[in-house]
Amino acid sequence: MKPRVVVTRRIPDDGIALLRSYFDVDENRDDRPYTPDELAARAAEADALVALLTDRVDEALLARSPKLKIVANVAVGYDNIDLAAAARHGVAVTNTPGVLTDATADFAFTLLLATARRVAEADRYVRAGRFKGWLMMGFLGGDLNGATLGIAGFGRIGQAVARRGRGFGMQIVYQDEQPAPEALEAELGARRVDKDTLLEHSDYVSLHVPLLPTTRQYIGELELRKMKRTAYLVNTSRGPVVDEAALAKALRAGEIAGAGLDVFEREPEVHPELLTLENVVLAPHIASATVGTRTKMALIAAENAIAAVSGKTPPNLVRA
Repeated sequence: MKPRVVVTRRIPDDGIALLRSYFDVDENRDDRPYTPDELAARAAEADALVALLTDRVDEALLARSPKLKIVANVAVGYDNIDLAAAARHGVAVTNTPGVLTDATADFAFTLLLATARRVAEADRYVRAGRFKGWLMMGFLGGDLNGATLGIAGFGRIGQAVARRGRGFGMQIVYQDEQPAPEALEAELGARRVDKDTLLEHSDYVSLHVPLLPTTRQYIGELELRKMKRTAYLVNTSRGPVVDEAALAKALRAGEIAGAGLDVFEREPEVHPELLTLENVVLAPHIASATVGTRTKMALIAAENAIAAVSGKTPPNLVRA
C-alpha cells in the first residue's frame, strides 16, 4: 500500500505525476483553500502534506495528524507553518528556495517600472476612451538611469534585483543584517547602509526581507516620512512588512510618489483606500507565476516529500 500525500491546492501536473509515482495522492482540484476542518480531516491519515502559503499548519492541525512525516511547502517563505510545533511532533518542514529567484526579481522590477512610469494608470486612461492625443506633460514618471535603488534584504532575490538595477544604470544601496561578500558588492556596485540611510537617499525602495517578528511593519508611518516625496516603494516579499493604512495615507498625501504591491498585509484582503488610489499598482501575489518557475517549485516540493517518507533527509529542510 502506498503512503498517502495530501496536496492542498492545484499544482502543476508535473508535480502531481512525480507524487503519484510514490504516493496515493489526495489532490485538491478546486484550487481554493481548504477550511481548517477540511484540511485536518484530510491530513489525519496523511504521511505527507504538500502545502501552500494559504494553509495554516499549526499545533491544532499537527495534533490531529499522527502519521504525518513532512510538510512540503511550495514556497520559499514558511511563515504559515509553526516550526516549533512541527519539531515537537517530529514533522519535517521544507521549502523551495532558489528556484523562484529570477522570476520574483523580474516581477519586482516589473512593478518598479510600472509604478514609476504609471503604466497601469495610463492603461486605464486609454481603456476609458480618454486618450485624445499626445500630451507633453501627460503621465510624467520617474527616471531610472542614475537613480538610487535601495534594497531591503540582500539575499538571493535582493541580489538579483540589484543586477537588474545595474542594467538600468542605477546606483545600488542595501540594508541587511549581514554584509554581502566584498566581491559581490564590487560586482554589483552595491553599498551596505543602515535602514534610515536607505530610506532617506533611495529613489526606489524594493523590499525583500523575510517575515519575522522584527520585520512586521518594517515600513510604517515613520519610515514613509523618511522617504523622498519623489520615491517609490515596491513590495514582493510578504504583506505584513508594510503597514497598509500608513502607506495609503502617505500615497494620498503625496508623501511618496507611488508604490507597487504584490503582497498584502491581510491577504487576500486589500486595504480599501489603496483600491481608490491611482499611484499604486496592485498585483495578486504573482511574482513567481511563470510556467517554468511554478513547475519547478512543485517538483521540488514533491522531491522533498518523497525523500522524507522514504526515510531520507529532505534536500530543502527548514529548521526552527
